Amino acid sequence: MRPLILASTSTYRRALLDRLGLPFTAVAPAVDETQEPGELPALLAARLARQKALAPAVDDAVVIGADQVATLDGAAIGKPGNRTAALAQLEACQGRSMLFHTAVAVFDRRSGRLLEHIDLTRVHFARRSREELERYVDLEPAFDCAGGFKAEALGIVLFQSIESRDPTALIGLPLVWLAGTLRELGFDPLAAAR
Repeated sequence: MRPLILASTSTYRRALLDRLGLPFTAVAPAVDETQEPGELPALLAARLARQKALAPAVDDAVVIGADQVATLDGAAIGKPGNRTAALAQLEACQGRSMLFHTAVAVFDRRSGRLLEHIDLTRVHFARRSREELERYVDLEPAFDCAGGFKAEALGIVLFQSIESRDPTALIGLPLVWLAGTLRELGFDPLAAAR
């Protein structure tokens, strides 16, 4: 089987790709993630996913790159990094909606073919008290997650609803699209010889 590479250091993306049961190698892509002046969030996510997919120079490999940009009222919201910033992000979202632009790019180094996709997820926040938000952050310090929460875990209690075509996109890697694309390139999670 050809090499399959995930160009990411994200433990969340590695865990998601593991679900498909395909052997892969995760590598750190050398990509500057700085937003360009005036660059829209969806375009930023797409550009970074593409650059990550193109970064590893491994002969004959299929390389997956992904990135996610969360926005509140059109402004990018990054990973909080600490408790204070996580609480500030969660408080800003109360009764409002956050939009997640999750981009994935797959580069087939053999053919030179680049396949790209952007998934949009809208998270509608319920209103929670400051005390509840503090309790959440103490129970689940999601400082390495945009918005300061983990929807796949306890963070689900913070929402009114989530609108998405692919629930894995919110975690960082749209597996519905990716599974179909990998199958098209010869990587079949349902193949008999796993």
